[in-house]
Amino acid sequence: MDRDFLQELFSEFGPVVLRRMFSGYGVSVEGTNFALVLRGSIYFRVDDQNRPQFADEGSKPFQYDARGKVVTINSYWQLPDRLYDDPEELAHWARGSLAAAERAAASKRARRPRAKPSKTDVTPAKKTIKKAVTKKVVKKAAKKAAKAAVKPRTSKDARKRTAKARR
Repeated sequence: MDRDFLQELFSEFGPVVLRRMFSGYGVSVEGTNFALVLRGSIYFRVDDQNRPQFADEGSKPFQYDARGKVVTINSYWQLPDRLYDDPEELAHWARGSLAAAERAAASKRARRPRAKPSKTDVTPAKKTIKKAVTKKVVKKAAKKAAKAAVKPRTSKDARKRTAKARR
């Protein structure tokens, strides 16, 4: 299926955005992907509300082979063949599929854990403490370096040789 055919097919539904995805296209409206076009077929997004409609038509979920196993994606079901010739009915199914995609996105946002503050989102008090700790660590490291410069460490053998040379 080419882009022109898909644009014409969805003309009754309204303007859609087609993006290259895998070996086909993703079909979306305002950033919400509601259909996939793969292997010469269109697969619409489904959920518990519109899945029975697809099952009644004899549609199947999207499947592919991966390392000898058949993987089934139950959230996308194949568009019934009769809808390719009926743009008005296809628009109705597309609206239901878009609604399913929006419900899935809303559910995903609700389940998403709250983001932890990043290192740049530190309160002023924490910044002050962090600076003080950093200064203390730097001072400590400078003192150690100064001691090491004054008293160079030598191996046991070097100390013995130095002692013999003194005698």
